[in-house]
Amino acid sequence: MMKVKDLIEKLGLKVLTDNTPDKEISGCYIGDLLSLVMSKGKLNEAWITVQTNINIVAVATLVEFSCIIIPENIEVDESTIKKANMQDVIILSSDKTGYELACEINKII
Repeated sequence: MMKVKDLIEKLGLKVLTDNTPDKEISGCYIGDLLSLVMSKGKLNEAWITVQTNINIVAVATLVEFSCIIIPENIEVDESTIKKANMQDVIILSSDKTGYELACEINKII
């Protein structure tokens, strides 16, 4: 398994939170409907979503995702980043689309 810090380096991701990216990552899940993400996401996956509100932190904690990746340089609310820091949730950002990110993650994991 790969660590989130390795994923950051390989994909050139921007780290938005202050948490140490030492969590393991086993794959990825793409989804924006929070109830579906809660039922389908799996432990240690990276979650790719365009959602940026504070509720993504609760979902990531519940599912135990390794990190959240926000595609297309979508701006994340400051309150979301603050809550993620408190809950030890790693939020990353990329200029790539969700599809591009998932394809690249699939190649390296």
